[in-house]
Amino acid sequence: MYLTTEEQAMLDGEEGETLRKAIEILVSLGDIYGADRLIPVKSAQIAGVSYKTIGDAGLEWISDLHGKVRIPSILNPAGMDLQDWEKMRIDPEFAHKQQLIIEAYEKLGISSKCTCTPYYLEGFNAICADHLAWSESSAVSYANSVIGARTNREGGPSALSAALVGKTANYGYHLDEMRKPTVSVTVDYELKGSDYGALGYIVGNIVGSRVPLFILKGKPDNEELKSLGAAMAASGAVALYHVEGVTPEARKNKFARPDENIVIEESQIREIYDKTKPDINDLDIITIGCPHCSPAELSLIAGLLEGTTVSKEVWICTSREVANKYAGIVKSIEKSGAKVICDTCMVVSPATEKYKAMMVNSGKALAYVPGMCGVPTLFGDIYKCIREAVKE
Repeated sequence: MYLTTEEQAMLDGEEGETLRKAIEILVSLGDIYGADRLIPVKSAQIAGVSYKTIGDAGLEWISDLHGKVRIPSILNPAGMDLQDWEKMRIDPEFAHKQQLIIEAYEKLGISSKCTCTPYYLEGFNAICADHLAWSESSAVSYANSVIGARTNREGGPSALSAALVGKTANYGYHLDEMRKPTVSVTVDYELKGSDYGALGYIVGNIVGSRVPLFILKGKPDNEELKSLGAAMAASGAVALYHVEGVTPEARKNKFARPDENIVIEESQIREIYDKTKPDINDLDIITIGCPHCSPAELSLIAGLLEGTTVSKEVWICTSREVANKYAGIVKSIEKSGAKVICDTCMVVSPATEKYKAMMVNSGKALAYVPGMCGVPTLFGDIYKCIREAVKE
């Protein structure tokens, strides 16, 4: 792989050990995947933030790094609400270790805006064809598919390395030829809302890491596309998909439909709603916001909860920046007794594990929560989630 004089000097350790390690990771990945060179990236989104997932070893590794990132960089969700972790009943020792992780990242110049939806943040925008180094699976899917930007599904260390170096290796979804659809998926009826999460849950299991081209009835909005991609990234490893006539590259390129076609029927979607049915009497928490809620989703939830009081624990997860910007909507939601949780989500927080059964409206959460949190999970659309939340 070709390196510039500056890059070679960095690899030789002339700019310090942290940068040497960082570019070594990028060069090694480039060699493995046949990259011809390193390319500049516009921003980085870094996973490996929750103390639940990285533990003391991860904290030690991050704390040993020195220097400053060269591009705008933010973090994935942490293991708790960083400002109000007590409302989640987080253990103080966990909270202390989590704060140390955040401080270690901040020392490197990384913003502690902890979210899986960085595309909602002011000043962190990406546009079609931008090269990025993002690592959270749903954010990668959204960037590649809905925005038309270009990023591989980076691991936490490689995204952090790209942030420090300002570049990543030129392979995978950075290349035109890797972005063409390899399998088509036809859905025989019109979907709405959480049906897209159910569809993603099904298709991810089938297609693995391939690039699907969807032929749909109707036109999904960005929230529905977010849900579709997040679920496919969780149940499979889909980092890029196209929707015929909807997503930017499918509109621009008018891809030929691949020979292999998978047909998804309405009965398969309906089965996902019944896939995991814990005893409804055990249902003691309802969570919405995986990926983090958009302003439009917060507004919808506020409207559904207006004039009600929740009878169960309810978490509405979003980024702190969005919550602060729409403080009136947040206040309206919390009047019902529901909790707006920032910086974290039900998947990466240990607070989830104390509950008996959870309802979600997210195919991503349906894929992750039972295994990562040990909590039986029921799937329903946002309207059903709120009905259960206020049921006496």
